[in-house]
Amino acid sequence: MFTKRIIPCLDINDGRVVKGTNFVNLQDAGDPIEVATVYNKAGADELVFLDITASSDHRETRIDMVRKVAEAVFIPFTVGGGIRTVEHFKLMLREGADKVAINTSAIQNPRLISEAADKFGSQCVVVAIDAKKRADGTGWNIYKNGGRVDMEIDALAWAKQVEELGAGEILLTSMDADGTKSGYDLELTRLISENVSIPVIASGGAGKKEHFYDAFSLGKADAVLAASLFHFKELEIIDLKKYLYDLGISVRL
Repeated sequence: MFTKRIIPCLDINDGRVVKGTNFVNLQDAGDPIEVATVYNKAGADELVFLDITASSDHRETRIDMVRKVAEAVFIPFTVGGGIRTVEHFKLMLREGADKVAINTSAIQNPRLISEAADKFGSQCVVVAIDAKKRADGTGWNIYKNGGRVDMEIDALAWAKQVEELGAGEILLTSMDADGTKSGYDLELTRLISENVSIPVIASGGAGKKEHFYDAFSLGKADAVLAASLFHFKELEIIDLKKYLYDLGISVRL
């Protein structure tokens, strides 16, 4: 049985950790280096760092901050936001990232997925998918530029395509559930998890311990990502892991 992972997410805006609801109404949640250091000690399995306005602002991720976070943590560390070329991948990996997440650039240039996978290995390539349920309820569309632009591409079809292109992991965010604390979108998570063979990280909607259990047991996720619950100390990672372990979920204690 594969060990399930608990992953805090640092959404970065103007050099600060922020958290919003449904991708808007951002609240300040602290200094990225300080927050990363806390999670490193708190038992997080990995850390995700997303520069959430880099793509929409047409700029690159802040290298200095990536370097400082990498120096502060000793757990796998994924960086995303504004990554548009294989050279950007190389830069992030050189500065200490273990994996690189792409979203907008992957949609605009799917070949970037395969080029990066060929050069650095699939394990380094994470494709982030921001998905929102279609108004007619028939499925989910993917969005780019931090959830601003509907691509009118089906999320399941895109997930299958990114796997074929060489992605090693999918970071799947439900835009409908994001920041609501009403639980992960289990229907969406299960649909993607059961139709690809690469790991799927569920993101968006965690509000209590039970939601993490549901994401693993019902959503079939390989990892779960959360932000505000951890940032604002509503839930400690070690307590969450003990809860999951007692329910038979394989986690690293």
